[in-house]
Amino acid sequence: MTGLFDLNGKTAIVTGSSRGIGRAVALELARCGAQVVVSSRKQPACDAVAATINSQWEGRAIAVAANIAVLSDMERLVTSALTEYGKIDILVCNAASSPYYGPMAGITDEQFEKTFRNNVMSIHWLVRMVAPGMIERNDGAIVLISSIGGLRGSPVIGAYNITKAADMQLARNLAVEYGAANVRVNCIAPGLVRTDFARALWENPVHLSSALRGTPLNRIGEPEDIAGVAVLLASSAGRYITGQTIVVDGGATVTVGGI
Repeated sequence: MTGLFDLNGKTAIVTGSSRGIGRAVALELARCGAQVVVSSRKQPACDAVAATINSQWEGRAIAVAANIAVLSDMERLVTSALTEYGKIDILVCNAASSPYYGPMAGITDEQFEKTFRNNVMSIHWLVRMVAPGMIERNDGAIVLISSIGGLRGSPVIGAYNITKAADMQLARNLAVEYGAANVRVNCIAPGLVRTDFARALWENPVHLSSALRGTPLNRIGEPEDIAGVAVLLASSAGRYITGQTIVVDGGATVTVGGI
């Protein structure tokens, strides 16, 4: 590949990339030429995605199992990437968790802390580790996978939405801090996407119908719909975009449901 979307010579870490959005992002980055570090909690699942990538583009992926909630795992992930490829040009923070479903009054402190640790603190850790190299090279792209939940309230996934709103502000703040070094930091805010993570929200026909009410494209998203935007933000095509949250939701947030 040549042109604005060419990622040849670039190295990317993608967290939560053994399935769903993360897997789709890892595959598309590799398709555009990047070397990809596939990561999630379970090594066999990571190995499978890396094998899929390497079967099409030999040598473009390694697999490193790591738990985003564990600082030492994040340090090992970054060290492994640097040992294998020498640098990290792109960081895609996709892994997240939502351990509680229900009103905020019922969430335990442990559940709230876990949600914040996984969805916000882990990103802070990874950025803190990879940003110095990007700054030194005067080039880098950091992409945070947030959610349209960060733009809305919810009676059942409030804590998750709070952390996703925090991710948007984290991107804005980091964009200000790193912009002079040509390091771009952006968020993608997906709507409802057909992943295992969101299965409870789309598998039930009643929930799905409610979710699609007023959505102009009249469908839920596919992981590849998000992956294309990630490639945009990671490549030269997005070189003048920073501090932004790009909503990818089929138009769900531009209408009032049911009207």
